[in-house]
Amino acid sequence: MNNSVLSSVDQRTKLVGENRLELLMFQLGTRHIFAMNVFKIKEVIGIPTFNNMPGSHQNLKGVMNYRGSAIPIIDLRQAIKLRGGSIGEDAHNVIITEYNRSVQGFIIGKVMSIVNTSWETI
Repeated sequence: MNNSVLSSVDQRTKLVGENRLELLMFQLGTRHIFAMNVFKIKEVIGIPTFNNMPGSHQNLKGVMNYRGSAIPIIDLRQAIKLRGGSIGEDAHNVIITEYNRSVQGFIIGKVMSIVNTSWETI
């Protein structure tokens, strides 16, 4: 394995012991910036093709095939009840996340950056 990759992995795992974390900063089509813990993110992809689910909750935009598994795709802007409702035209990416062994995708706007910070500043 490449030494730079090993160094990067080592640096990121040390963050936990130092009470630090990395946050993926993104927008939801508004001027506000949101963040998600990088350790919970499996992948960031472009807007995929997904199947609509008739009769499902309004925040569930559909289901997509992710590496052989069907996962829900959720409109994050609508789910947190931001003014303007659905992300619509501002949708640029999907963040594939895993929480408590549950994998889901969140539709977001533009990805801004990754920030290294401490838990104390949040």
